[in-house]
This record gives sequence, structure tokens and C-alpha cells, in this order.
Amino acid sequence: MRQVLVPLAIDPSPPPAGSTLFDAAGSTMGTRWSARLMLPPGVRSKLGERMQAELDGIVDEMSHWLPDSVLGRYNRAPAGSWIAIGPRFAEVLDYALGVFEASGGAYDPYAGALVNLWGFGPERRYDQAGFYAPAPEAVQDVLAQRAAFHPVFDREGQRLLQPGGALLDLSSVAKGYAVDRLAFCLEQHGVRHYVVEIGGELRGAGTKPDGQPWWVTLEGVPGAESVETVAALHGLAVATSGDYRRYFEQNARRASHTLDPRSGYPIANDVASSTVLHASCMAADALSTTITVLGAGAGLAFAEERGLAARLLLRRERSHGLEEITTSAWRAMLQ
Repeated sequence: MRQVLVPLAIDPSPPPAGSTLFDAAGSTMGTRWSARLMLPPGVRSKLGERMQAELDGIVDEMSHWLPDSVLGRYNRAPAGSWIAIGPRFAEVLDYALGVFEASGGAYDPYAGALVNLWGFGPERRYDQAGFYAPAPEAVQDVLAQRAAFHPVFDREGQRLLQPGGALLDLSSVAKGYAVDRLAFCLEQHGVRHYVVEIGGELRGAGTKPDGQPWWVTLEGVPGAESVETVAALHGLAVATSGDYRRYFEQNARRASHTLDPRSGYPIANDVASSTVLHASCMAADALSTTITVLGAGAGLAFAEERGLAARLLLRRERSHGLEEITTSAWRAMLQ
């Protein structure tokens, strides 16, 4: 059985006459990126180099793995320091803070200390020898520290105040933003028909050489039975958050890399994955994480209130498969 999703708005404009199929790929953010596009006549073919440069710039600004990135310097800066962050960084942080407010703290770009504590950051990794889950007292200390400091974001001045001990982690939004920047890079050069991807997050526009949209199979949960779903990425982006990517076992429970910043612990709901289709991959990235943290009831309500096309796959103890729940916007695209 297969489900097919098609956007409600379709632009029938074909690629310009004489366009040729062009592929580009490279490495970024610890994974691979790729692009497939219809290259119009006269457009320079060095787009791969331009896209790689765009991605390298984002990593230099927002990576929490590189100590000399702008984000890394901010995290290490002494209390009272103002750090210039630049327009791309400011755009991502502004959006992330908006999701923080809208979700009641279920999504928090300042949860870096919590991510590190649970072994999912660049230090004391969960998959390295000697790692152990944090004690409840350690979790409470991190939550208390997060509640005590108040970073200041000067949007107009594109700078950020380090109050002392604040740790930013933009890993759940920067990759989606990078996908959007790949699309922007192509559109700046006159390319309107493409699909771009970084580590499973995608955005597409226009059509393929045969006039078909860019069809993609949406990510499921490995080892679990679920309905295969394909979507036409025609003016759409897609991102999935799942509890199966990075985790360790604790007291016979899965300790997922998806943490609830409100409780300080890995999510303990039934959500195995959350997928969001959106015009912006940055939004799809952050919102899929948010919905996963909120859980089935609150997450579905959050998505419905905002008209999001979202699907949640839920683990049920009495079932060998997964229960699928979707929003009305998702169901409206089903063919």
C-alpha cells in the first residue's frame, strides 16, 4: 500500500527550452548534500562550487562542533560579551526563538548544556566508552542554570549577549536552513526546477525533464511496518524528526537524542517520528522536532492550529506496527 501527497498549488511552467539535467554533491555538517536540477541555457555550470561555498559559510557560523565557529565563540565567551552574529545567523536564531515562544519551551535553541549532558553534543559522547546517563541532580542543575541566565538578542544590531554559561545549539534548525540556502543559491542563478537535499531533508521546485514533479519517498521508521508515502516536492520542503537516529538504552527504555527542554530528559512519549511538509525547510526542521517533543495530543493540536501538513508515527506496546496520525493539511494533499 502506498500514499501519494501532491501540493494543492501547482505551477505548470516547464523548464526553459534547451535546459539540461545537472547534478552536484558534496559534504557538509557531517553528512552529504546533493542537488539535481534543470540547468537553463547560458547558466554557468559552477553551481556546485557556489553551493558548497554557501554551506561552508553556514558551518563556519552555526556549527556547535567547530570551536572557532561564531556559535562556538559565543558559547565560550565570558559573561557580558556581545558577539556579532551576521544576517544568516540572526535569521535562524530569530526563527528558533519564535518557535521557543510558540511551543511554550518545548523547543529551545539554548538547550546546548542539556544536549551535552546527555551525550548528544560534541563532548562526552553517548556512543563512547565510559559514558553514563546523568544523575537527576545533574539534570536539575542544568535546568536551574538555563532558567537563571537571560541572553539578549539585538536583532537590529545582529549581535548576541552572552550572560555567562549560555550554550546555543542550532542543530535542529540549521540543516533545514542550509537546504533553503541551497535553493536560494540556485534561484539567484536563474534555476527554478530542482531538488536539493542534506542528510534526508529536502526541498524541491518545478519539474523533472519528463514533466513529472520531483517525487521523494518520505522517511519511515527502520524495522517497523508502516505505509510507504511519496510526495511531490513541488514548492515544498520536508523534514523528519525520529527517535531511532541517535539513542542509547536506559532502564529498558530508549533514551533518544530528542530532548524535552522543559523536563531535561529524553522524550518519553510514543512518538517514533514526526514529518512536516512546509514551504521552508528551516521551518519543517524545527517544527518536526517541536511536534515530536510535544507528543501525539499536544503536537497534533500545535500543528493543526498553524495549518501544518504533519504526520506522526506512534509506537504502541500492543501493536507490531506503527499508528499513523495526520493533520487535516496533510490529508488534503493525499491523492
